[in-house]
Amino acid sequence: MTEESIEREEEFNKSLNEMFEKMVKERLEGIMQTERDAFLSEEEPDDVANGYYNRNWETRFGEIEDLEVPRDREGEFNTRLFSPYQRRSGWLENLVIKMYSRGLSTRKIADLLEEMYGTHYSSTTVSRITDQTLEDVKRWRNRPLAKRYSVIFLYGMSFKLRRGSVANEVVYFAAGIDGEGYREMLGFWFGAEESSTVWKEILEELKERGVEEVLLIATDDLPGIKEAVAQSFPKADHQQCVLHKLRNTTATVRSTDEDELTDDLKKIYEAPDKEMAEGAFSNFRDKWEGTYPEVAESWEKDLPDLLTFMDYPYSIRQSIYTTNWLERTIKEFRRREKTMDSLPNPKASKKTILSTKQRTVRGLD
Repeated sequence: MTEESIEREEEFNKSLNEMFEKMVKERLEGIMQTERDAFLSEEEPDDVANGYYNRNWETRFGEIEDLEVPRDREGEFNTRLFSPYQRRSGWLENLVIKMYSRGLSTRKIADLLEEMYGTHYSSTTVSRITDQTLEDVKRWRNRPLAKRYSVIFLYGMSFKLRRGSVANEVVYFAAGIDGEGYREMLGFWFGAEESSTVWKEILEELKERGVEEVLLIATDDLPGIKEAVAQSFPKADHQQCVLHKLRNTTATVRSTDEDELTDDLKKIYEAPDKEMAEGAFSNFRDKWEGTYPEVAESWEKDLPDLLTFMDYPYSIRQSIYTTNWLERTIKEFRRREKTMDSLPNPKASKKTILSTKQRTVRGLD
């Protein structure tokens, strides 16, 4: 390409950009003019137009110079396009939040913005931008809940958190299926270690936020969790997560026996009814008790809570005998955590969990 051709292309691109900016400017000014006319005719019929003032406005398409913003004599009119002292449309801040929710660290985001747009943002500034999600956290965690849930799932997850030094802490998740069949994250909480006492406090908080009736509560096999459920929701059935139990079991057996033993356990929870499930367990016990007596004893002790889901219609059993659908949300959080090695503080944890939740399950209006 010759130098003349390059200059001609650059001139063409410049003219195209100017034409586009002019079009955007005229469109914005037209919208604001319509807004003011509607305001004067409907909201303030005794008020009158009072010319314009000029300002620059940064958009994702470039900076619009000398934008004419209409005024009224009483000074009551404000366009809905932006607040009086806002100088940017917010697209860049929204982009920052989206990149953060995708797992980029604040430092990487700052470097990427400077490379792409020539805009220098320090990692501290990026962190402040993402802080606006904390207001969403506060509003979301205090929102009223439905009176009735068909199922509530409780799940605890260990993760690395930096408080001076890096150590494992626990984030507690509660999720539910409401009366219309929608899945909804109900809340999350932080604690030093998973305990039934904390779960009891969480269940009581759910009641304070409006939950009155739950048909079934599904949990892992944490000691004391069944008693906590019975105290807070005495009419609710308790379901111990079958797949948690299965994973914990296979971790204790020899690798040469794992596939065969797993297949025999599947015959229990995949049985068409409780009677056949109990028969499948009897066969399992007869076969494996000599080799793995602790496994057989553990399954026999937990069998009533493991088979609670069989008291419900067959069509919904797979949705309630495991907390796996919630674990998919946790898996996304795990992926986000790994990109940062450890989360720098509780505030970052809350922002990360909320952005993860918004991408995976309903729960924030």
